[in-house]
Amino acid sequence: MPTEFDGKVVLVTGAARGQGRSHAVAFAERGADVVICDRCEDSGALDYPLASEADLAQTEKMITALGRRCLRATVNTADRAAMEALVRRADSEFGGVDIAVANAGVVGMSPIDSHSAELWDEVIASNLTGVFNTLAAVTPGMIARKYGRIITTSSMLGRTGGATMTAYSASKWGVIGMTKSVALELAPHNITVNAIAPGNVATPMVMNDAMYRKFRPDLDQPSWDDVAPVLAAKIHVLPIAAIESEQVSRIVLFLAADASAHMTGMVIPIDAGATAKNSA
Repeated sequence: MPTEFDGKVVLVTGAARGQGRSHAVAFAERGADVVICDRCEDSGALDYPLASEADLAQTEKMITALGRRCLRATVNTADRAAMEALVRRADSEFGGVDIAVANAGVVGMSPIDSHSAELWDEVIASNLTGVFNTLAAVTPGMIARKYGRIITTSSMLGRTGGATMTAYSASKWGVIGMTKSVALELAPHNITVNAIAPGNVATPMVMNDAMYRKFRPDLDQPSWDDVAPVLAAKIHVLPIAAIESEQVSRIVLFLAADASAHMTGMVIPIDAGATAKNSA
């Protein structure tokens, strides 16, 4: 396997499953030691199950099986003190975080006239405050070492609106504004900050019964086979219902590599062409 990240330490939030697990394992395959975290508990504001301790442990197992070191922690990124404590552990045990992937996030859908405060608070805390806390925790060490690569996770809905997606879209637009602002601030310290903006990705956040019912309310018990044609026809431009996590990881790896050293403040769409419909 390539060893372009040999000697680097990578922090990936939301690493118990889905995109986060894919990113963490991809870095380990290429020589990095990896710090992983996830909240590992469900939220009463959301209508689908979140990742578990067993999921996070499985990610750790996949990393160590590659011969790489892994620091695993159950942390809610919305907790600033907990994120700072995790980074201090990484500094002590691994020597510091070189690359941070602020991946943790949730999705919530609701019409505005019945949108609960609880759902708003959950989505903003996970998708926006959690990213801020991650950046705030890792940047002091990066500034001191005069090196860093930060990749945040926005969405195709971070560049357009979506009916019933008020909180989610607001949070993902916010991630882009944060990314660009922090990129300007950290550029003199040889730290790049870029965002990815995926479309629908084949993860449990998209592939769950609650999401299926939202996309196919005409059916009593819709399945992925019922939903996939709708997503392929109405969301993406390429006829793809959902992008695989590994496809997203390829762009994350690029943004962390020397090949992208002169790119910062960028938003990279990985959305099967959806951006072609609404953005210059």
